[in-house]
Amino acid sequence: MDLESGHYPRTFKKQSWRSVLMLAYQSLGVVYGDLSTSPLYVYKSTFADDIKHTESNDEIFGVLSFVFWTLTLIPLLKYVCIVLRADDNGEGGTFALYSLLCRQGSIGLLPSHQLADQELSTYKKNDDTAANVAASGPVTSASVIRRLLEKHQALQLTLLILALIGTSMVIGDGILTPAISVFSAVSGLELSMSKEHHKYVEVPIACLILICLFAVQHHGTHRLGFLFAPIILAWLLCISIIGVYNIFHWNPHVYRALSPHFMYNFLKKTQRGGWMSLGGILLCITGSEAMYADLGHFSQLSVKIAFAFVVYPSLLLAYMGQAAYLSQHHIIQTDYRIGFYVSVPENIRWPIMGIAVLAAVVGSQAVITGTFSIIKQCSALGCFPRVKIVHTSSRTQGQIYIPEINWILMILCLAVTVGFRDTKRLGNASGLAVITVMLVTTCLMSLVMVLCWNKSIFLAVCFVVFFGSIEAVFFSATLIKVLEGAWVPIALSFVFITIMYIWHYGTVKKYEFDLENKVSLNWLLNLGPTLGFVRVRGIGVIDTELVSGIPAIFSHFVTNLPAFHQVVVFLCIKSVPVPYVQPEERFLVGRVGPKQCRLYRVIVRYGYHDIQKDDSEFERDLVFSIAEFIRSEVSKPFGLNEEETENGNEKMAIVSTDSRTQEEKVELEDASGLSGEILLQVQAPQKQVRFALPESPRKEEGDKEELLELMEAREAGMAFILGHEYMRAKSGSSLVKRLVVDLGYEFLRRNCRDRRAYAFSIPQASTLEVAMLYHI
Repeated sequence: MDLESGHYPRTFKKQSWRSVLMLAYQSLGVVYGDLSTSPLYVYKSTFADDIKHTESNDEIFGVLSFVFWTLTLIPLLKYVCIVLRADDNGEGGTFALYSLLCRQGSIGLLPSHQLADQELSTYKKNDDTAANVAASGPVTSASVIRRLLEKHQALQLTLLILALIGTSMVIGDGILTPAISVFSAVSGLELSMSKEHHKYVEVPIACLILICLFAVQHHGTHRLGFLFAPIILAWLLCISIIGVYNIFHWNPHVYRALSPHFMYNFLKKTQRGGWMSLGGILLCITGSEAMYADLGHFSQLSVKIAFAFVVYPSLLLAYMGQAAYLSQHHIIQTDYRIGFYVSVPENIRWPIMGIAVLAAVVGSQAVITGTFSIIKQCSALGCFPRVKIVHTSSRTQGQIYIPEINWILMILCLAVTVGFRDTKRLGNASGLAVITVMLVTTCLMSLVMVLCWNKSIFLAVCFVVFFGSIEAVFFSATLIKVLEGAWVPIALSFVFITIMYIWHYGTVKKYEFDLENKVSLNWLLNLGPTLGFVRVRGIGVIDTELVSGIPAIFSHFVTNLPAFHQVVVFLCIKSVPVPYVQPEERFLVGRVGPKQCRLYRVIVRYGYHDIQKDDSEFERDLVFSIAEFIRSEVSKPFGLNEEETENGNEKMAIVSTDSRTQEEKVELEDASGLSGEILLQVQAPQKQVRFALPESPRKEEGDKEELLELMEAREAGMAFILGHEYMRAKSGSSLVKRLVVDLGYEFLRRNCRDRRAYAFSIPQASTLEVAMLYHI
């Protein structure tokens, strides 16, 4: 990974088999930790209370049959064979699907969309899908759905809420998965002490492990990450060997239970109790969504190989082994309550429990890191309050830490562990969160099949009906247990959805207010060449969210203080619905007004996975992009790469910057013909800029003068004018709107991080905040 540029190179398609197999091995520790530890609690949760004990093996074999077909249809068929193909330039997850859909016309609700964003190399998938669609001509089904989504804002809002529901459930899973995994791993202590005493030991030990897990998050996983894959591989080998031993030792004919006939017998015999027990069976696929969500760390092929040849057969052997053991010990009532460890031979039980605890910690670590990642995506796309993002590794892709979220997750995780104290209610809560995310993925995936893959509506409907009906059955079985723990993910998702929607609503309304109250360019030009006020030395950078027009904050400032800098830059930091923006496409630069006004607009574009610079390099690249734009106006009429966009009366050009420049000099020839050497520094001596000047002595004299003035202004210093907004609902607004804007959004805005990442590195003496009141 090139951390300095924030770019993650996508080079998986041309990798050798050796590299693919190495990635498949590494994916075991990152992707499959949660899924691999599910045998710890599936049978225990399934046989908790819903299924009454009998002397026959019908219930045991029926559960095994359900587990087999659930693992086969959902993770193997749905995710491995279909969903993994819907990557967003190599990235996966709920917001990757939403991002793909947002780029299919005017479907997304991001307010600062530009036509120039569609020219980004990562805006379209790096395959020939678009070419095939274009070659095949207009598609009726896709065009009809696209027009419906573009025409009806209610449908766009529904799509956004659907994505937020999936995201909130992923966050909820980040709370519940560590609790149930760690608690189930230490449940083996039940075998060495009485029922009255083990409950006083399991909960404190589980809480201690969870506290240690969250306490070390700020160190990142790059120091111990190399142990993750060996731990999960050792765990999978252990449960496979134990499964094979139990099969041959207790019931070699257990494979017959894989027939779907046993599912029918199971439901026929158990009826309502069997249907309610599906919530426990559902836990066998917890962590399946990680195959898609963590796709950006690996390649499609490596994730598929790891699951199909290692994880899938290991889990089947483990479940078959447990069923074989239980089929010969069903007269012992406590076997169903103890779960996994009772099927482990007694002489190796303690080492297996130690490996299980380590595997549970690794799986929980992956879920916590994934929660950080999806919150970062939501924040980048304006759907979550801004939080502090700490990159814990300069080498490993995606290793981030969010302090506020980490401690919130820890408190909630400890609360559910202490509050529930058993895997039954923890399983009910975790199951509802997992199946809701899968339902959201199924719905969004059907739209991707039509709009992005150009498939028929019939095929998309078949996909929804087949997988949606399976998931709906599991969903109903978990939803009915609201009072038995399933209320937790519902409550958590309600809180997170409310926060995300309020923040998104306030962000959109604020942008619309800025757009309606922006100052026209004619007002600025009527002030004359000097703009009607004193121009002082230096560069004035005005932070704005507008991609066109003069922000109201500028007129508000100069009206009260009629003096400004000799060079004025309207700076817009915006997020685009793509995972990454290539460094050479990041800066979009244009001129505002005539050349003598020295007004520029710079739009800096980031993807939802990009790393935003927060050091002196940002200032260096900002100045360099303006200088390169001035130079490019001479060599090419409309900018570098001959790519441009209309922004009102402004022409914007894509400008490339080289962030690796260390020490370069500029040769200038002044008006008197004397050669001079000017060195432009940006705060640190090692960060310097090279300007390539035009060679024509007469025609481009004004451009040389403009570049020289830019350099002199930078040497005089840069000042950042930041807006400090206060939002209030308009008089006469409804009570709900006043609560959302005056209380909800304002509370979140006051208690979240500044959206301008670069603002943290600006000296306080170089910043000026201008307060404005927004009535929306």
